[in-house]
Amino acid sequence: MDAPIHPFAELFKQLGLPDDAQSIDQFITSHSPLKNETKLVDAPFWTDSQRAFLNECIIEDADWAEPFDQLNEALRRPRK
Repeated sequence: MDAPIHPFAELFKQLGLPDDAQSIDQFITSHSPLKNETKLVDAPFWTDSQRAFLNECIIEDADWAEPFDQLNEALRRPRK
């Protein structure tokens, strides 16, 4: 059985964050660029439960891996 593919916005919903396009853009803009030496899960803006979920994504290489990678990339892009 194939693992489900989660849309990017669903990751925000899973993290308990607003998941509409404007809120996602605002979150990324306000928290980027994330320094290269900072792991996504170690970013200071996560709550303990959000950090635990993100760690789980990494450990299990779960079906959340693709949106996790998208978020990681989005947060590392320089601000315009």
